[in-house]
Amino acid sequence: MSVFWKIVTATTITALLMVGVGFASQSALAVPSMNLNSYSGVPTFSIVSVVRDQSVTIQTYNLPPNDKFDVTMGKMGTQGIGGTKVAQVDSGSGGSKSYTFSIPSWLAGHYKISIRMQSPFSGYYAYNWFYNNTTGGATQPPPTTTPPPSTTPPPGYSGIPTFKIMSVVRDDEVTIQTNNLTPNDSFRVTMGKMGTQGIGGTVVDVVASGSGGTKTYTFDIPQSLYGSYKISIRMESPTSGYFAYNWFYNNTTGGSGGQPTPTPPPSTPPPGYSGFPTFNILSVVRDSSVTVQTHNLPPNDSFTVTMGHMGTQGIGGYQVDTVNSGNGGSKQFTFNIPAQLKGSYKISIRMQSPSSGYYAYNWFYNNTTP
Repeated sequence: MSVFWKIVTATTITALLMVGVGFASQSALAVPSMNLNSYSGVPTFSIVSVVRDQSVTIQTYNLPPNDKFDVTMGKMGTQGIGGTKVAQVDSGSGGSKSYTFSIPSWLAGHYKISIRMQSPFSGYYAYNWFYNNTTGGATQPPPTTTPPPSTTPPPGYSGIPTFKIMSVVRDDEVTIQTNNLTPNDSFRVTMGKMGTQGIGGTVVDVVASGSGGTKTYTFDIPQSLYGSYKISIRMESPTSGYFAYNWFYNNTTGGSGGQPTPTPPPSTPPPGYSGFPTFNILSVVRDSSVTVQTHNLPPNDSFTVTMGHMGTQGIGGYQVDTVNSGNGGSKQFTFNIPAQLKGSYKISIRMQSPSSGYYAYNWFYNNTTP
């Protein structure tokens, strides 16, 4: 088993290692004592029972030992990403465990709920979903997991990825440039307080590395970090295990934002369809409505439209509409801004299909334009 270690002292480039193979020392977090040398496979969990709007009981399988897992719940289709943290559990001896978690009050009345267990230390995670109906038995689908960090580099790839900070707009966005990014990989981007290395931070985006190497990305700074003097940022792949982290001063040094940010879907494309949908903002009427223009919308699909606070990507936001894509392609839609977001300076907006899995999100200034 090969382990990648490297120390870089410059503040703009921070070392990476393969998750689950080694651990960097951390002064800001109490890292649990782990010995995963004898652990193999991936953790999963199934739904045992539900008490409607109150609690859910799960049964884990092959849980790694001596680890800690954050448990989050969110709307169906989010995989629990960006959801409400309901507990942190210690895996102890690992293996099969039974846990009961309270359902957050804001999810009361929801037909289906996503639930996720993720370790901010080892990187292992699993997610599932359940019907929010009282039941004494497990009638849910098989648990869904992502393989643990890999110890084998992609063919032809060597070294480790890094990234540097290019520019910052205070309380708005940060632009980074990667170096030696692994090809054909997907990275989850998180931001958190200084000293956390982005571990357990707010998920701000998921990006595809494409051909790898050098890429430039711009990410929104989450509202929870507005006013922070320094911010940690992390890119981590849940599949290959590669990750990088850095930090930046939350002071304006240049940059711009508001570009459409799509993510490839998790499902098989419709016949004849390729690529992924995006949309851009056409006009805004302050505290009233926003008009968008879609591009490459998949045909014969239905999209739920949500709006939320800046930095949420619209996940867990207020549902404002459900639209049918018809023949797909380019469409114009106008959506009302929910009362809960009136007065907001910036608003996130998201279109997501609960059936095909396609989605795209963007954001806009809540000012009348043009």
